[in-house]
Amino acid sequence: MIPQYASALLISDLHLTPSMPLTAQRFFDFCEKEAPKVEAVFILGDLFEYWIGDDAAASSPFQQEVQRAIASLSTKVKTYYLHGNRDFLIGKSFIKKTGMTLLSDPSAVEIASQKWVLAHGDALCTADTGYQVFRNWVRKPWIQKIFLGLPLNWRKGIAHHLRSNSHNQYQATQRSESHQRKMDVTQQACAAVLREQSGDRLIHGHTHMPAHHEELMGTQTWQRWVLSDWDLDHPESLRPRASALLIDSAGVRYLDLIKH
Repeated sequence: MIPQYASALLISDLHLTPSMPLTAQRFFDFCEKEAPKVEAVFILGDLFEYWIGDDAAASSPFQQEVQRAIASLSTKVKTYYLHGNRDFLIGKSFIKKTGMTLLSDPSAVEIASQKWVLAHGDALCTADTGYQVFRNWVRKPWIQKIFLGLPLNWRKGIAHHLRSNSHNQYQATQRSESHQRKMDVTQQACAAVLREQSGDRLIHGHTHMPAHHEELMGTQTWQRWVLSDWDLDHPESLRPRASALLIDSAGVRYLDLIKH
């Protein structure tokens, strides 16, 4: 039986890091103010900018603060987590300490008497074949075991290197329309996952392009909602961003968390 709730808030791609204090503070406020007003909260990946192992959290005051905020929220509402491409190494220890429930990607849930398929979104970007090869390798348990067995400073160095490459790629994507198409989800992938889950409503993050889409491929139709990333610390490059998707008996709508 899939989880069933009358109301829920869904967020993703906060990329929390100590270098983005305004974004982090808005998440702490969200946990105290908006989140307790619904029956369930779903975090669809990339809560953190990167995650190099649950053991690293013990030496990070910032990650400890995030852990406490989520643990407090979990005592008020049911809180779910789904791995992103930046924090897929979040493990059982962190999940247990926060009180969250880990979901597989994708997962089906029922909110406001309707079925929804939830995903982070990176697995749906099938036009980016290079990334999909990389994703397949780093999700292998034996590769993760080797990485988590490395000394903590080695893991930090690898993470910083990958973050730098990702940032450069993102900057190139912003300049090129063809790159943007390549980095977006494909209709074929969306259609396939919805057929597998027997659903016609998909919610995902990852692409940082929030919008509601009504899509068609052959005889298959579906609706797709894309969640926003959060960034309140770099307004000089792009407008401040922070929103959640609210689903309840009144329908589906984006909740602007900047104005609240």
